[in-house]
Amino acid sequence: MAVPQERLELGAIEIHADAAGYASILTPAALALLARLHRRFEPTRQKLLQARRERQATYDAGGLPDFRADTAAIRESDWSVAPIPPALRDRRVEITGPVERKMIINALNSGAKVFMADFEDSSAPTFANQLDGQLNLRDAVNGSIDFTSPEGKHYRVGDNPAVLVVRPRGWHLHDKFFSVDGEPMSGALVDFALFVLHNARALHSRDRGPYFYLPKLEAMEEAALWDAVMADAENELQLPVGTMKATVLIETLPAAFQMHEILHALRRRAVGLNCGRWDYIFSYLKTLRGHRDRLLPERSQVQMTAPFLKAYSELLIQTCHRRGAFAMGGMAAQIPIKGDEAANEAALAKVRADKLREVQAGHDGTWVAHPALVAVAQQVFDQHMPGANQLGVLRQDVQVSREQLLAAPNGTITRAGFDNNVEVCLRYTAAWLDGLGCVPIHHLMEDAATAEIARAQLWQWLHHADGSHAEALAFPDHAPIDFALFDHALACHTHRLRDSQHPGAARADAAAALLSAMTHADVLGDFLTLPAYDQL
Repeated sequence: MAVPQERLELGAIEIHADAAGYASILTPAALALLARLHRRFEPTRQKLLQARRERQATYDAGGLPDFRADTAAIRESDWSVAPIPPALRDRRVEITGPVERKMIINALNSGAKVFMADFEDSSAPTFANQLDGQLNLRDAVNGSIDFTSPEGKHYRVGDNPAVLVVRPRGWHLHDKFFSVDGEPMSGALVDFALFVLHNARALHSRDRGPYFYLPKLEAMEEAALWDAVMADAENELQLPVGTMKATVLIETLPAAFQMHEILHALRRRAVGLNCGRWDYIFSYLKTLRGHRDRLLPERSQVQMTAPFLKAYSELLIQTCHRRGAFAMGGMAAQIPIKGDEAANEAALAKVRADKLREVQAGHDGTWVAHPALVAVAQQVFDQHMPGANQLGVLRQDVQVSREQLLAAPNGTITRAGFDNNVEVCLRYTAAWLDGLGCVPIHHLMEDAATAEIARAQLWQWLHHADGSHAEALAFPDHAPIDFALFDHALACHTHRLRDSQHPGAARADAAAALLSAMTHADVLGDFLTLPAYDQL
């Protein structure tokens, strides 16, 4: 692991970066909380990560995810989550985005009910990005956040801003800038601890949480770890147990088989589950990477109407409403298209159709990535969901089997789809290495999740297109899918990116080298952001 040159020792904590300017965030109390949380919970986190590796080994050997026999009593018995706070009872439209100062202000002013401030998939975790994000959120919570652009335009938060919900990094990510007793800290604990230390009491005094979105969980034990971490922090900050509330993203295939169990582990603080559709598709690819009969067609064809995704979303609605929790819909990745009215209207029509599907299925709210889409999504939910939510829609008609959750949809792999995967993954990785975590590409807002889909698909298509299997994975014109094609496409897109004005152009070669190595590797890497992190 590459370690930055700057190093600052503050008691048990070592900071491997230039911390000048962050003294108000990296206070003695904050550093003490970081050290306590690390020492208490890092051994459990490591055990849970090892359990992930062991589960994946069984899938690579031919096994498949399934509902757990040892937790059947949790699924079959009657229980509910704790009452949902008034501030979160209407979540019909939520906007997400990184913790950049102007974006925070625009999101809070967007008209959405909730703003999810993201330290995870839409943020590249440089030391400055993460610590500036903490400063920005502290200022947002205390009401002092503002921003003046280089052109002189002034931004400030208006009346009735969106409710703030924070997404820390997942359990799998370490933070190379913070270490305790010589061990790198969990990125999740760094994000969580710094935020709650500086904001939890103020938010609690206004009945605003703090509230969190929890990403990348794979099992109920990982949810239980979050419950224990939050309870520990509540005790440290002298807040009532259960003050901190959480919505869990069901964005991994193993978690889809443990939705009841995850809610149960967090039942005193869970307020809902979310269909994290893009990461879920990526997790399907990664989990079933060794199963040639589970390959997916190109990503543009993998829509939420596909049977395996429809089953997943309807099971989530049924599970949540049975337990008194909200079932949140997924992200609309479209962004406005300026200068082309017809193309823009076509994009908005896709957003409306997606949100109509969600509200009619019984979802209580949905996500958008751009302020211009808030009104579009809200109009659909206002028309079809006159109440604050749809907890009364129990979806008792839903019967979802293991095979339905695992069944791959039909589709094709076109030259354009293959080429798009190469371009998106390259351009996103280059931008990420340059410190940007979300990037508009071809009128879609791409983040780590969508780049991961592209990367995982390329790996699967290329590694399963060999020998007797080549014909089945050929393009419609019967041309083979092979590494020569990939290498050529990568070289072409690298040349174009290097000579462009796109974000990350200066990191094109580094991104290409990383993508080439991960695609040629014999084993599909767990996350693109893990090897990329060392290059930040």
